[in-house]
Amino acid sequence: MTEVLVLFYSRHGSTANLAAQVSRGINSVSGASARTRTVPPVSAETEAVRADIPDEGPPYATQADLSECEGLVLGSPTRFGNMAAALKYFLDGSAGNWVSGSLEGKPAGVFTSTSSLHGGQETTLLSMALPLIHHGMILVGVPYSEPALKATRSGGTPYGASHVAYAQTDTALSEEEIACARALGKRVAEIALKLRNRSQSE
Repeated sequence: MTEVLVLFYSRHGSTANLAAQVSRGINSVSGASARTRTVPPVSAETEAVRADIPDEGPPYATQADLSECEGLVLGSPTRFGNMAAALKYFLDGSAGNWVSGSLEGKPAGVFTSTSSLHGGQETTLLSMALPLIHHGMILVGVPYSEPALKATRSGGTPYGASHVAYAQTDTALSEEEIACARALGKRVAEIALKLRNRSQSE
């Protein structure tokens, strides 16, 4: 089974809902399986310590999750046009994977949620893409052959899946946002399978 890691941080639930749809897209591909992980929030109180296992939702990610999977889909809400500190903190600790090259040649995609239509979705997606490029990953977006990308009036970009939550409680995804998220997960999984099969046949 080819596992694709869905790694995200979510504060109010919108990004978690996108992650669930990305995972459904991955799981729709025969021979592929989503491994869903999250990261704990960071705090200015340096002595604050979180439990090793969250009270609810997926487990916290480890660096081993990165190296063990055949693909990665990364998600974060936007923070002033950038990824959230919690996700960046986790990625900043991935130097071991960079040194070993464990992510090189693997496909990766990104997704985000913002509180306004022009609230930095594309810059946040690009901010998440930068460390993936440094890891030598192959970036995968949502192509315009996906009908929802042309029809959406909320989230959804060629850079990655997205959601617009005008209020903290507005976590429900539109039909187009769901379609784009599933398409992204499916595409990363399909490419991961092709790359794995090709390497095994060489």
